[in-house]
Amino acid sequence: MGKETQNFVAIGEKVALREITPEDTDLIVKWRNNERVRNNFVYKVKFTREIHENWYNTKIKEGLVEQFIICENKEGYRPVGSVYFRDIDREKETAEYGIFIGEDDAVSKGYGSETAVLALNVAKEKIGLKKVFLKAFTYNEIAIKSYSKAGFVKSGDLPQVECSDGQKSDMILMEKLL
Repeated sequence: MGKETQNFVAIGEKVALREITPEDTDLIVKWRNNERVRNNFVYKVKFTREIHENWYNTKIKEGLVEQFIICENKEGYRPVGSVYFRDIDREKETAEYGIFIGEDDAVSKGYGSETAVLALNVAKEKIGLKKVFLKAFTYNEIAIKSYSKAGFVKSGDLPQVECSDGQKSDMILMEKLL
């Protein structure tokens, strides 16, 4: 698809963000089942179409989540990952930030860092958020570096968070005022 046929909400040098659609379900399922991606989520069980469709229908459609597809900003606009704001509190103007790059060959190209800048601007200007926070496993040093680069600061420790597979790992809480 060309840029003119896609509904981008933000465009940067490396990536462009568009709203997620039901047609993205197979990509989301594929990406969330990528071991590299799954290892950085608390919810580590096998991801299915049904899980994503439920998320889409009960969270995105209900306005509790704003989710976008990250596309390469070059010919073809290949989707490479997703960024989202979940548990949106419209009164407090807060939400949790999440991102994953699902395509292995799109990692370490600066897509995540640029996505953070673009998505945080969308969160402020179009969603009306004033503060976003995130949780990251302490072992995910690359992500923490990217979040810091985007202006997130550590605001707390979350020791021994239990994941869906029963494993426990330390996480940190980071936040950013918009």
